[in-house]
Amino acid sequence: METQDILNLETGEKEAQALKPKSVKIVNVRIEPVESLKRDKAVFEVKHPDREETIDISSAKYERNKKLQITGLWVSLDEDGKLQKGSALAHLKDFLEAKTLKDTIGKEIMTAEDDKGYLCFRAY
Repeated sequence: METQDILNLETGEKEAQALKPKSVKIVNVRIEPVESLKRDKAVFEVKHPDREETIDISSAKYERNKKLQITGLWVSLDEDGKLQKGSALAHLKDFLEAKTLKDTIGKEIMTAEDDKGYLCFRAY
């Protein structure tokens, strides 16, 4: 559609359909830099049963200090260059019983909704 055509569009009556929390299968994982924060984040490409295309998930809901919290899957390394123990990413990897992030590919995991209605991994 041409830019000029978009400028003439009215708002439709149908809202976008949000995906509901369901079990998803991890098909890929990649590390993406977040330039504004000068940090890297793990982004998991997953297959949701209600959508033909894959979707990306980059946060997890997990238990920390006896409370549930939702955190982005930031890449934090310890002084030995390994994933920081106690980080959300390390917790997710351990929850999936994967030795490395690559080993999470092919695993299935339940999702949950975060505070904004987006899907995150349910790792508890």
